[in-house]
Amino acid sequence: MLLSPKKTKFRKTQKGRRRGLSYSGSSLSFGDYGLKALCCGHVTSQQIEAARVAMTRFTKKGGKIWIRVFPDKPLTKKPAEVRMGKGKGAVEAWAAVVKPGRIIYEMEGISRADAVLALTLAGHKLPVRKKIVTREGL
Repeated sequence: MLLSPKKTKFRKTQKGRRRGLSYSGSSLSFGDYGLKALCCGHVTSQQIEAARVAMTRFTKKGGKIWIRVFPDKPLTKKPAEVRMGKGKGAVEAWAAVVKPGRIIYEMEGISRADAVLALTLAGHKLPVRKKIVTREGL
């Protein structure tokens, strides 16, 4: 089940600049443990799903997992060995723009050791530097 928007205002977007910090979505809202991004990057829907599968398989469907990012940015690519010009390429994948401080995943309902291992496994699937954070008071 790969994530993608049902409908967008524009089919293709420009790349943009990934600068600055993430202010909204930078603290734990739902779970007790989370995976926080430390640098900018694009996380594709395939990477989000791969990390989710790794977490759920490790926890054996125990606990609850929240995905806090949604891939709403189309990434385009031109076919191999095509000359320059002739317009923008076709949409290849959908990605979420991740800035430093953004919480990507949250989980609760399992022990601290299991949560750290599950989030570490999920982190190996993602292309950004990240760290595991916990709710204050645990």
